Amino acid sequence: METFKVLKIKESVFEDNNRQAEAIRQDLKKNKTFLLNLMSSPGSGKTTTVVRTIEALKDELKIGVVEADADSDVDARTVSLTGAKVIQLHTGGMCHMDANMTRQGLVEMGSDGLDFVILENIGNLLCPADFDTGAVKSAMILSVPEGDDKPLKYPHMFEVVDVLLVNKIDAMDFFNFDLQAVTERVTRLNPHIRIIPISAKTGEGIAEWAEWVRAEVHQWKNQ
Repeated sequence: METFKVLKIKESVFEDNNRQAEAIRQDLKKNKTFLLNLMSSPGSGKTTTVVRTIEALKDELKIGVVEADADSDVDARTVSLTGAKVIQLHTGGMCHMDANMTRQGLVEMGSDGLDFVILENIGNLLCPADFDTGAVKSAMILSVPEGDDKPLKYPHMFEVVDVLLVNKIDAMDFFNFDLQAVTERVTRLNPHIRIIPISAKTGEGIAEWAEWVRAEVHQWKNQ
């Protein structure tokens, strides 16, 4: 009987990616740069939240943004108006960012000297959850119009992030959205997650979110 080697491609890909991701974190630590991986569905208000975050922190932190999209430069143009350093990455149809793509973005943007970099990941709740980008922490946005059942449909995303931003709470009255149910479902999946309700439109909750970022950046620089 012929013998042959079986190569488990998915495991091999993840192992290689994880090694690259850890190398990125080591470089970020040396440069005292905090990288946040921000994920969400399309239309959740991710770019608006990025802009609000920059506005809240730009006077005290040097900020950069890596915008990842399958195509277009709409988000990069919007973010550039804040004065933050920004680069647009086109993923060529890929549904996620991995460590190699993240490194390319950081190198091309020039992240040396930056305190805080936001990686605005591709908009979906599946693929991005599987790939370590090399970020120090990960956050996701769940918007009120998406519904409070998303933790039931996409549990892995909620399991891997450090912070959940519940956005568009100004529209809570117009949707059948149960914030308490979301909190209970998410904390069952991830007991250590931080949940912060916000409205990127009105600014509600942004101060609490900015304080979390500020504390994490400080800890990363000084630990």
